[in-house]
Amino acid sequence: MTAFFNQWLTYEWSWFIATIAGILLIALPLMLAVAMIIYAERKIWAAIALRRGPNVVGPFGLLQSFADGLKVFLKETIVPTSANKGLFLIAPIISFTVALIVWAVVPFDVGVVLADINVGLLYILAASSLGVYGVIIAGWASNSKYPFFSALRAAAQMVSYEVSIGFVLICVVLYAGTYNLTEIVMAQQGHVLGLLNGFGFNPLLFPMGVVFLISSMAETFRTPFDLTEAESELVAGFQTEYSSMSFALFWLGEYGNVILMCALNAILFWGGFLPPLNIDLIPWFDIPGIIWLFAKMLFFFFVFGWVRATVPRYRYDQLMRLGWKIFLPMSLLFVFAISLWLMLTRTGA
Repeated sequence: MTAFFNQWLTYEWSWFIATIAGILLIALPLMLAVAMIIYAERKIWAAIALRRGPNVVGPFGLLQSFADGLKVFLKETIVPTSANKGLFLIAPIISFTVALIVWAVVPFDVGVVLADINVGLLYILAASSLGVYGVIIAGWASNSKYPFFSALRAAAQMVSYEVSIGFVLICVVLYAGTYNLTEIVMAQQGHVLGLLNGFGFNPLLFPMGVVFLISSMAETFRTPFDLTEAESELVAGFQTEYSSMSFALFWLGEYGNVILMCALNAILFWGGFLPPLNIDLIPWFDIPGIIWLFAKMLFFFFVFGWVRATVPRYRYDQLMRLGWKIFLPMSLLFVFAISLWLMLTRTGA
């Protein structure tokens, strides 16, 4: 894209315009995707509960999310009298912005990535961790007990599951030998018997794929791990005092993170933009990689919606026990097991 603009502009301006164009090519479809997956998730819930779901606004109810967004946009933004107004308003902006910046290093195909940096995995881990600041600031700035309790829960929950996620990512990096996400995907080509594309088909890495999937639900505060929004004791959690677009930004950020976690599950364990089988006899190598990635993301999003509609919410002690007493020892054990296996099989390679 930079080369295209170089025909008329200097290198600096062409790079700047190409970068802005790349950002818009990611951000705008992501916003549209958020609206559509909210509709899709409501349809999944309705199907599981034997209901019809959105079906009035637009053909098949496709415009329901846009109608809800317009309604929220037209509402008044109410700031509590005793709240810290500056922090109260900036908290949802932080949550929404962090959900967007992480997509800069997500590869949609070979070379189709905004920033193909060597430490892409570390960037995602660092940037996604910043999201909890928006939650904590929102809870504290509201000057209300229940949002503040919810914010403290969110901080404890995120720390608990990020430790396990860190060890899971170490397992992936040990096998791939790189932090670059595109190279991690390419390392999965023909990984198992030269036929299967994906670390998830490896018996040593499949349990880590399951741990990562469950931990990603906890990271995004999704049911059954939505203890930050437990209606029975915290009303609506850290966003209780929010209304209008400030409330909507929290929702956009949450669903943006959900889509990101679906993409990471596909990229880290299930071949990303590669087809499932590494066989040339089937003409699916002619299908663009971005289609494969989207198909895998849709599958994981269905799993997210399925779990939310069927699994009851955990108690907070159960949530902490799962993170610290099960996932942490398990992921640490697999780091040692995978390291030992690689030392035995790759010696002198």
